[in-house]
Order: sequence, then C-alpha cells, then structure tokens
Amino acid sequence: MDVLMWNREPVGGPFGLLDHEGRARTQDDFRGKILIVYFGFAACPDVCPTDLTEIGRALTLLGPDGEAIQPIFVTLDPERDTAALLAEYVPSFHPRLIGLTGSPEAIRQMADAYKVFFEKVERPDGGYTIDHSAFIYLMDRSGNYLGFFPPGTSAERMLAIIEPHLARPRNGQASNSMDRADDRTRLPSRCRPEK
Repeated sequence: MDVLMWNREPVGGPFGLLDHEGRARTQDDFRGKILIVYFGFAACPDVCPTDLTEIGRALTLLGPDGEAIQPIFVTLDPERDTAALLAEYVPSFHPRLIGLTGSPEAIRQMADAYKVFFEKVERPDGGYTIDHSAFIYLMDRSGNYLGFFPPGTSAERMLAIIEPHLARPRNGQASNSMDRADDRTRLPSRCRPEK
C-alpha cells in the first residue's frame, strides 16, 4: 500500500487485453483520456458492484465533462469473465465503462503493474472466489499514475478529486490533488465469499 500512497514505484504500464466487444486493447487506445481503472470480477457479491456503481454515478454527475474520462473494469477472473459475460455486466454500471479480459498471464501482468493483490480461493462447495485488493486507480491523459481512491469512496468524493484534472493546464502538468494523505488512509477491503 505504501507504493500506492507515496508513489515509491511506478504504477501502471503497458498492457494488451480484449475488451467486452472482443477488440484487442492496449494502453495506447486510451491516451488523451483520464482513466479510472478498477480491478475485480463479475461474480463479486458486494465490493466490486458497489465501487462500480459509484464510478458510474460520478460520470453521470459530471455530465458532458465526463467525456474526458474513460472508466475501465479489468477482470481478475478471466476463466469466468469472458468478453461475452463482460458485455452483459459492464453496461449496467455505465454505458461508457469498458470491460477488459484476457489470458491469465496478461491479467497477472497488468495487475502486477498496478500493484493489485489477488488470488483464487477455493470454496467448500467446489466453486471459487477471487480475494483481491479493491482500489480505484486514477491515471492522467498520458497513462501516468495520479493516485487512488479506497474502496467505498462515494461519487461525490471522487468528483472533488477528479474535477481539477479535467481542465488541461497550460504547462501540461495537472496539480496532484491526490497527494493528500486523508484521501488514502483507509485500508483496502477485499472481496470475500459470504459465510
């Protein structure tokens, strides 16, 4: 978590995945947009849908200004979360949300670049769930890390941090309003199966 809070190592990087319409996507497809990146899985019972709902609500509240932002959902469960399943799942949160899936290796590479913890956890009934960290990442128009929101961040709080980044500053550098420790003091929650 220190890496994310204090920007001690690079966060983010190149990736190659498939979107929910089956198209190949890389980081270059999103240059020029502010990115909200979220890692999770469609069968998550609570944390993922709650955070995705707040992301969608933030974009709706922004109205036309929200066009400068591209929300991305990256599955941590490519075995179940196919492009077809994501095509049904992501529009329920926002029409512009893009779902990404791919090989387990490609997912692991992107998750590692974003410092995402995740692991498959077998359940007694023979099924499985994915235990994972649940940060919401904010990336600038060049794909550089601006900061993160902890799980459970409201749409209104997201807007307070995102809105200063919507205007293109003259010198090409946005002020980093994410550098306030109070924005990142909550510890990560994880998706866990209900007992």
